[in-house]
Amino acid sequence: MEYTPDNWVIIEIKSEAKPFYKVLAGWSGGYLDGDSWRMNSGIVSVEEDDEYYYFKGFSGSVYKCRKAMETLKLNNGGIANKIEESGSGKVVKYKDIKDKNLKQNNNQTTPIKLKK
Repeated sequence: MEYTPDNWVIIEIKSEAKPFYKVLAGWSGGYLDGDSWRMNSGIVSVEEDDEYYYFKGFSGSVYKCRKAMETLKLNNGGIANKIEESGSGKVVKYKDIKDKNLKQNNNQTTPIKLKK
């Protein structure tokens, strides 16, 4: 499945072995439906063209993310704040991790624990 969010950020998830990365995507709702967000299963690989990054996840899904829309908005900012407050992870800029080996261990099972 391919997803094309309105905006997105990368979340660095803490783990005992090494940090790993997920896409936190947001969609802005309209009059009849509200905003929504979705987090991918973990970044396995990344491709890019002039306008988009294509983040492939463990589940096989691809997040087609417009380069210019790497930002927090109301649709994904609340969950990003909860992740940071819980100490499970933090928002990072893709350019800052672009050269890291993002391929992750398929056995990665570190849960994100959110404070209520």
